[in-house]
Amino acid sequence: MTGAFLAIVGRDLRLAFRRGGDTGSVVAFFVITVTLFPFGVGPEPNLIARIAPGVLWVAALLAATLSLDRLFRADHEDGSLDLLALSPLPLEVLVLAKTLAHWLATGVPLLVATPLLALLLNLPLQGWGVLLAALALGTPSLSLLGAIGAALTLGVRRGGVLVALLVLPLAVPVLIFGVAAVDAALMGLPATTPLMALGGLLLAALVLAPWAAAAGVRLSLES
Repeated sequence: MTGAFLAIVGRDLRLAFRRGGDTGSVVAFFVITVTLFPFGVGPEPNLIARIAPGVLWVAALLAATLSLDRLFRADHEDGSLDLLALSPLPLEVLVLAKTLAHWLATGVPLLVATPLLALLLNLPLQGWGVLLAALALGTPSLSLLGAIGAALTLGVRRGGVLVALLVLPLAVPVLIFGVAAVDAALMGLPATTPLMALGGLLLAALVLAPWAAAAGVRLSLES
């Protein structure tokens, strides 16, 4: 089972990087969105630094939703998803493998781009480590939640907007604790509690999201 799991992850990563559009568009959207905020709020460095955690988290959340619609859709359209569903690998494991590949192709590039954008927003250095740790815990949760939305809208044409509408409300706790962790670090307080909350949300998503997404995929394939 491990070999099949890794094979699916590798396959999806190769397809993602071969297309190139998913990773590039996610990072470009992230960079452009964060860059626009200083023009909107003015050139005051202290104000920009104060809103930097929220800006980075909101931009990362919106960027992560861009490619969710294609998580299962491409395989569904060419029939690969039907064949994968008929394989001995449980559908829940298949969903988890595809979600991991999605996070590696989109979430990790967001993490790589974050320090440069934190510097652009004048975020103090003591918040950088906590910001990266929070994003490392939060972005996988966003991919897992996105898998549920992508599965539920699999049979809907042009379901990208619908996926965002389903996922964004579910992602609010991740956003709240992610920003709270960085704010705590900037105020010199321990960020342990919000980081642990993010870890708990990730564990809950790892347990529940593959089952919910697999049920949605199964329903779409049967309809």
